[in-house]
Amino acid sequence: MTTITDQSTRASIRYLVPGDDKPVYFASQGGADAQLSVNAEFKDVEVPIHDARVLETSTSLNREGFELHEHESSITNFYDIENQKTAYERELEELVLPILGGKAIHIFDHTLRSDSAEIRATHKTREAAAIVHNDYTITSAHKRLKDLLGDTAAEEKLKNRFAIINVWRSIAGPVIKSPLTCCDAQSVSEENVFSSERRAKDRIGELELVSHNAGHKWFYFPEMKNNEVLLIKTFDSMNDGRAIRSIHTAFNNVLAPKDAQPRESMESRMLVFY
Repeated sequence: MTTITDQSTRASIRYLVPGDDKPVYFASQGGADAQLSVNAEFKDVEVPIHDARVLETSTSLNREGFELHEHESSITNFYDIENQKTAYERELEELVLPILGGKAIHIFDHTLRSDSAEIRATHKTREAAAIVHNDYTITSAHKRLKDLLGDTAAEEKLKNRFAIINVWRSIAGPVIKSPLTCCDAQSVSEENVFSSERRAKDRIGELELVSHNAGHKWFYFPEMKNNEVLLIKTFDSMNDGRAIRSIHTAFNNVLAPKDAQPRESMESRMLVFY
């Protein structure tokens, strides 16, 4: 019988220092020099990060805003995802719809990341997102829906609940050096969440940056492997007490050995319709 060792830890994570102006986040284009660029002030705060693998009750999308699942993919080289999207997106649909109880999904993005400049240079991927954030605001979630489906189809979908889910996975070995940590949605207060402009090469949207609150409860799943995926809720139109977001960030894992391999990950974003 395998014994799971508690790998809870402490780490410094980057919180927004709110100012008078609306922050602007400039999305990187990928490559060796890819790095976060936000015209706002941040502060590093050391927080406890709990090992979610040892919890007596597993986390859930509707309570904490995130949950872990096993998933064996047929994709052997995720750096070639553009040529394998049909197969992988079919896998994601078969995985996600039964878990969420949704009627349909629309997958619209696959983002590759690494904390290694050498790997980013080779594959033109982006950096690990090391600030506390959530991917969408109410405004940008609705805008994304309309941009993807068109106004008429989007208006029809808006008559019912929809959500945006991020499926995050390792695409190499276990994630050790720069893992992802998610905050329990039950511990997040609206007063700490700030709409921020997000500027990319092809469009302008919004995301949420977050100021520090000592009540935040952070969790991670140590050494996530290729056959595991983390589902993260980044928006839910059903605001009835269930989680509507999960703020998250990469962090420097002090438990990682010096020779630990670089993180290589991919997140896939999708609209889920009910």
